[in-house]
Amino acid sequence: MSDDSYEVVIKGLTQDGKTFRPSDWAERLCGVLSVFGTEKRMEYSPYVQPITSAGVKCVVVDKRLEDVEPIAFKFLLSFASDNELQVRPGRIEKRDGRDGGGES
Repeated sequence: MSDDSYEVVIKGLTQDGKTFRPSDWAERLCGVLSVFGTEKRMEYSPYVQPITSAGVKCVVVDKRLEDVEPIAFKFLLSFASDNELQVRPGRIEKRDGRDGGGES
């Protein structure tokens, strides 16, 4: 995995390319880390989101979760490993240039 990405994507495909079941696995996995929001509705964690990419269910995990909740981060990666799911780096963090771009 690339160290310069700020996300990890757990794909709903096994290492041998089979679709992982059940079909709502991504929502269930994200539901483990969800909370009741201000509107008294369940909300996904800002660090873990279900998505569909190229027709494949995935879970995007923000790597900052490892600092905030290391046990939860380890749980997600263990889930992927235990179920032989494909894991890939996500987006590379975009720099907006407002910080001056270097150390002084």
